[in-house]
This record gives sequence, C-alpha cells and structure tokens, in this order.
Amino acid sequence: MNKITLKMVTRTQGNNRALKAGEITMPDFCCAFEEVNPLPRAFRKMVREQAYDVSEMALTTYITARAYGVPITALPIFLVRDFHHKAIVTSKKSAVTSAKALEGQNVGVSRGYTVTTGVWARSILAEEHGVDLSQVTWLRSDEEHVPDWRMPTHVKDLTGEQSLEEQLAQGTLASAVGLVASDATRTLIADPFAAGLSALKARGFYPINHLIVVRDELLAELPDLAQQIFDAFSASKQSYLGDLKSGRVTDLTAADKTNLAVLDVMGDPLPYGLAPNVDILNHLMEQVVAQGIIDAPIALEDLFAPQTHNLVG
Repeated sequence: MNKITLKMVTRTQGNNRALKAGEITMPDFCCAFEEVNPLPRAFRKMVREQAYDVSEMALTTYITARAYGVPITALPIFLVRDFHHKAIVTSKKSAVTSAKALEGQNVGVSRGYTVTTGVWARSILAEEHGVDLSQVTWLRSDEEHVPDWRMPTHVKDLTGEQSLEEQLAQGTLASAVGLVASDATRTLIADPFAAGLSALKARGFYPINHLIVVRDELLAELPDLAQQIFDAFSASKQSYLGDLKSGRVTDLTAADKTNLAVLDVMGDPLPYGLAPNVDILNHLMEQVVAQGIIDAPIALEDLFAPQTHNLVG
C-alpha cells in the first residue's frame, strides 16, 4: 500500500533530527518537511490558513487558536522546553533593580502578547517576585497569530519609530519580556540559569514552549495518524537522549546544554504525553486565563487528540 504523504513543519533540533533524517519512519505515512525560517511564520500560516498537515506550534498560540475556533488539535509531543528567567531584560542604563518596580511602568513584549515565552516570563514575575501584572502596561511589538484576538485593556501596541530593542536599550521602556540580553541590556533576574534550575528543583517548573498540531480534518479521516506521529516523534527523541547521555552529541547547542542540566533533576528532560505533563500544562492554563489571553480555561482532554490521551513517550 502506498503511504500517505504529510506536509509537515518542525525545526531541526536534537529530539527530532532522526525523524527528519528519515532514520525513523511511520507504517502508513511519510513526511514531506518544509523548512520555515523564522519558525513563527509557520505558526501564523497554520493558525490562519491551516497551511500544513502537521506543524510545530507554540503552546499558547495553540491554546488561543483553539479558544477562537481554529480547526487544529494538538498531540502531546512537547518539542521545546526552556527556562525563561533570562527572557526578562532591562537597559543597562535603567534604574530598575527589582521586578516589583515594574508595576506602573511600560514594559515591552517581543512580538505578540500571546507569545509563549512572554507568558512564562510574566508568570515568573507574578509568582516568584509578586508583580501585579495588571498594574503593568504591556507594549507588544507585533500582532498576534490569531487575528481576531481581543487585547486586555492593559495591553497596547508599541509606538514610535524605534524598535523594541532600541527603545529598551535607551531606557525608554522599564523592561521587556521575550528578548535576549545584549551589549546594551541586562537580565533583570541575576544568574537566570541558576534561577531556572532552582525553580525546577523546588516546584517542578520546567516550562513547555512548543508542541505538535494536526489539522482536524486529517485526524477525522485517518484514525491511526495521531498515534503513528506520536510514536515516530517519541522514537526520535529517545534516539537523541541516548546520544546525549552517552556523549555522542559533541557540538552542544544551548538547548542541549539545558537538557543535560535537567537530566540531573529529571530522568527525561523532554517527557511526551499528558500524564507526565499535567501539572505544567495546568500551570500554563491558569496563567493564560490570569493574564487575560482567554476568558476561561480549556480542559486538557479537549486540547489533545483522544487517541493520545494515554500515550507516554
């Protein structure tokens, strides 16, 4: 029987390298990968046009899309996780020395307010530093992937001819979330990697950024599709972890280094499936509602394909 070809987008990284290289295959489907750089362009096309059969997508983008009726469904394949204490930055010229001092200030947001890194960074400000997020004016530098999304009253568009990075460097903005510190800026939280590891050890806080989504039409037509995709990505991840643990990954990326550090705390730094991720997923859902991105929480079982609810990889 001829295999069905799936138009897919996922960025090449350690845990999906074997799948993209063709070393991992599926019984009934084959992958036609499209490269999109920068990757968020694919998120927007998937949300607005359902341009791919299968796509990597930022977690909060997906939740927002589902809340607004976009016909895509996730599989619990969590490709990207990271610490986000480093994503809260301020100018080296700024007098801001504490996160609490951001209340009453204008704080920039890299790209849209619904960008997952920004959501996690704001959660750190609220939960670890007591910042009342509603008392900050958040200035987004781009529109959202979900076109009809309704902005909360304390979220506005960045104005002025200068970019977010330029305004931040000059001290026009008190701080920004979603950026990487540069020569002119600094992280607001000292030693952010250590802070991330501490949050992981203390409360299991290892944020999820990206997952996999599939067009609803395909999932309805092909009942075996969800599990075969899950199994393929899981096998690719296990190949990567074996290489990482054995030292066969020699040219380490920032993600590889983070995964190695997390291995000392968790047996698997990239667990797939609902069961091992319920707490962090519920945590994000609470923040998505608290930060005014959607009006009410969505049950986790409604976000993920039923065929994958009991899978762990």
